[in-house]
Amino acid sequence: MPTQSGSGLRWYGAGVASGLFLAFMLYLVTLPPEGGPDASPQPAAGPRLTTAEPEYEFFEVLPNQEMTIDVDPADIPKPRSAGTGKQYLLQAGSFRQAADADRRRGELLLLGLDPRVEDTQGDTGRWFRVVLGPFDSRSAMAKARSMTAQQDIDTLLIQRNRG
Repeated sequence: MPTQSGSGLRWYGAGVASGLFLAFMLYLVTLPPEGGPDASPQPAAGPRLTTAEPEYEFFEVLPNQEMTIDVDPADIPKPRSAGTGKQYLLQAGSFRQAADADRRRGELLLLGLDPRVEDTQGDTGRWFRVVLGPFDSRSAMAKARSMTAQQDIDTLLIQRNRG
């Protein structure tokens, strides 16, 4: 009596071989025709299509054009900060000891900012404030504030009158 394992192994081998053969045939069918993937049958007769590169005229036209704008200089809006007489600063710390303020100033210098230390005397005694600015634009102030925030340095926005 033949064993079941020998018969099952024969059927398994036949299945694997036929699967490999069918996969190879499918591979051959999907290959592009000879001449590469771009090869396509050429029509025997008929009009031949040519592809022309587009011509751009704006390289010659734009430099020769002229625009006139009638604007009165008084109609041009002035920046808000120039008309208000106020300036904006960022305070990056307030310290009792000058050494602590100088340490914070050094951290800000390493970030590429331009800090200064202001020595102030108030009701609560002497304070050393580390200040950035004044800033020319709001975007410059926001950039400096984001750089300090990335280094976990809290800032306080200060508005002062120019003068």
